[in-house]
Amino acid sequence: MDAVLNGSSTTVPFSAFEEGKARQIFAEVRRSGTKIVINDDDSAECILMSPEEYLKMSDDYNDVRLMAVAEDRLSRFDPSCLIPAEEVYRTLGITQEELDAMPEVELE
Repeated sequence: MDAVLNGSSTTVPFSAFEEGKARQIFAEVRRSGTKIVINDDDSAECILMSPEEYLKMSDDYNDVRLMAVAEDRLSRFDPSCLIPAEEVYRTLGITQEELDAMPEVELE
C-alpha cells in the first residue's frame, strides 16, 4: 500500500475536497481511472475509481473466483464417474435422428 500511496499522481489530499476541488478531482479520476484520497496523516481514507475501472476490477475478481471454483472442482474430479453421452441421450429419450437434425454450432 505504501508504494501506491507514494505515487503522488495517484493520490489526492482530503483537504482538496474541503477546498471545493471535487469536480476537478472527479475529472482526473475519469482520465486516470483511480485516485487515493489521503488524510492529513498521509493514511488512505478511500479510493475513487471510474465506473470503467470498477467494472474491470469486478470482472477480474469474478474471473479469479471462478478459476478457484474450477480448480477446486477439478481437484476432486473422478473420471470413473463420467457418463457417456449416448447413455444420457438414451435416458432423456433423444434419438440420433433428433441429434442429426440439430443445426451446427460454432464454438469460439
